[in-house]
Amino acid sequence: MTNDLDPRRHAYRPDLADRRLAGRVAAGRFVEGAERQVIATTAVLRRRPEPDLGADTEALFGERLRVFEETPEGWAWVQLDEDGYVGWMASAALAVAGPAANRKVAVLRTFRYPRPDMKSPPLGHLAFSSRVAVADIDGKFARLADGSFVIARHLGEIDAVEADFVAVAERFLGVPYLWGGKSSLGLDCSGLVQIALHAAGLCCPRDSDMQAAEAGAALDISGGLPAFRRGDLVFWRGHVGIMRSETELLHANAFHMLVASEPAAGAIARIAADGLPVSGVRRVGAVV
Repeated sequence: MTNDLDPRRHAYRPDLADRRLAGRVAAGRFVEGAERQVIATTAVLRRRPEPDLGADTEALFGERLRVFEETPEGWAWVQLDEDGYVGWMASAALAVAGPAANRKVAVLRTFRYPRPDMKSPPLGHLAFSSRVAVADIDGKFARLADGSFVIARHLGEIDAVEADFVAVAERFLGVPYLWGGKSSLGLDCSGLVQIALHAAGLCCPRDSDMQAAEAGAALDISGGLPAFRRGDLVFWRGHVGIMRSETELLHANAFHMLVASEPAAGAIARIAADGLPVSGVRRVGAVV
């Protein structure tokens, strides 16, 4: 038996593993895992339980996950339900799973209030695609199951699907680049792609190398780059961008340090000058 599954998407270590992996990996013990949900605006997922370590990804408010271990120092080793990502996050960001979500945030961000009064000091904000359980709606406000309030018109149906994932990505123009980020306060290249595709009801893994292997259908670039279409994903080693049109590239990038739109030819030449030619192009559906 060999532990050759991707540890980013399979919860196993030499000493501990998800019970569902029994017979597939070697581990000291296997556990069922406890269902929890995120109660922080965002919860950083790290490779190791170290607060000064950079983020691998973020989980949003309402996201469900399984906890396989918690430490006395306040860390939880978890696997996210939505994309299967595994890592460590602060236990304080989690709570026992409550009622199933029936709405999701449909704007880039909205505030959560302690009472149905927009002048009351907010409890915090909720990011685009955050899941909430709405108990009832009375006029302008939706009351959540935890007793807090959100502007009702900022919420959409839980199963609502966007027609055009590129249009979703375009809403994030100007958002700062943040390694591992997945909200309008900051996100990275693959986070932008994942958020946009998920909003359109399309499966998408978290990291750019996963997306380069699984998102959409690969185009042949052996004879040169194809004629781009809106919605094509362009890949470099460690980076991905979305074609906004036949000539314009939209991407969260460390050159501009934000989500920027620029001529694809210029971006391709600039990145190639750093020794990184385009490594792949994939064509994705759900574009109008």
